Amino acid sequence: MKPLIPLVALLLSIPAGAVAADLPGWMAGAWGGEVGGVAMEEHWTSGGGSLMVGMHRDLRAEGKASFEFLRIEKKDGTLVYLSMPSGRPATPFPLKTISPQKVVFENPQHDFPQRILYWRDGARLCARIEGTIKGEVEGEQWCWSKLPK
Repeated sequence: MKPLIPLVALLLSIPAGAVAADLPGWMAGAWGGEVGGVAMEEHWTSGGGSLMVGMHRDLRAEGKASFEFLRIEKKDGTLVYLSMPSGRPATPFPLKTISPQKVVFENPQHDFPQRILYWRDGARLCARIEGTIKGEVEGEQWCWSKLPK
């Protein structure tokens, strides 16, 4: 059985474009938490078929709310993350890498962010946006817990 371990490690590190990736179904569910005084919710449908649909909402203490529609779809044999903040037209972030508990999407031409990452940290779903603003590397990160049903 030991010869399989290096093979599995190799397969998990293959760049996204080399194989058709499955949707990251481990993101599915209702997630939430508070970060820096902002109550956040992110909801993802199951990973069935060729499409996952998501929604993110931030609620600030003073009552201001913001939202973003999201989707991950299979397009031309690979996954693409589409972000629509405040309902604006979609910005595509093609898949860069994927493993059983982490996915990275990247669009180097986008102003900010250029990368969007999701991963599981035990029972939590974490996300990070990162990129360059005025020549400086910037990023933000959040982790959420499953919301009660």
